[in-house]
Amino acid sequence: MQNNTNSNRQGNACVASTGYDISSRTDKACLVPLSQRILFEDNHLIIVNKLPSEIVQGDKTGDVCLLDDVKAYIKETKNKPGEVFAGLVHRLDRPVSGAVIFARTSKALSRMTTMVKDRNFHKTYLAIVKNRPPKDADELNDYMVKNEAQNKSYIVKEGTSGAKLATLRYRVTGKSDNYYLLEIELLTGRHHQIRCQLAHIGCPIKGDLKYGYPRSNPDASICLHSYKITFEHPTLKTEMTVTAPMPKGMPWDAFNC
Repeated sequence: MQNNTNSNRQGNACVASTGYDISSRTDKACLVPLSQRILFEDNHLIIVNKLPSEIVQGDKTGDVCLLDDVKAYIKETKNKPGEVFAGLVHRLDRPVSGAVIFARTSKALSRMTTMVKDRNFHKTYLAIVKNRPPKDADELNDYMVKNEAQNKSYIVKEGTSGAKLATLRYRVTGKSDNYYLLEIELLTGRHHQIRCQLAHIGCPIKGDLKYGYPRSNPDASICLHSYKITFEHPTLKTEMTVTAPMPKGMPWDAFNC
């Protein structure tokens, strides 16, 4: 199984070269058509490079979501009549960018969600921070609770009511004049886990006001990117690794070489 970030074909897999009509759209996502952000596509899955500020699933804001865009793309490019199926396998926070998987069949969705639940689904992120971490590489193990009212997570003592263990590994992979680039292997999937755990060691992600960074990014993003996902294809049973290129612009361009 093969994937890349450009148009390619293999068997019944095809990355489309044209998108659906975005002429009436006013959101930022319309500036980069979905067809140009597809990392992998076949009859079972579509993997998209999400832009920061996009929501993956509808919420109270009423903003157009990536799931609806994926359905519209399938309907347009595959000439599908009636209702189109697309299922969200996992989520990314709105200010985060990078790879998101959608299932094109209910069978693929069921198998993929089971992989996520059983942790047979490996995610690697990139984050830009201002402060150098205490160690160049480390494993972080913390207990976290989510405050629903604040939509924010906190690190607490073991044994605290509702606390769940959160584990990640990070390593410093780059340094610019002002920032450090971290590669993060996410071993559990807690709410705002990377954001909370990095802030706890004194390294809030650039732009992340909620977790202590002093200034927002101009586009309201945070410098956290879903860079690589590895999983077993739900029907072919072969291991796949899909990577999403880093966003363009500063401060990402300092590491985008």
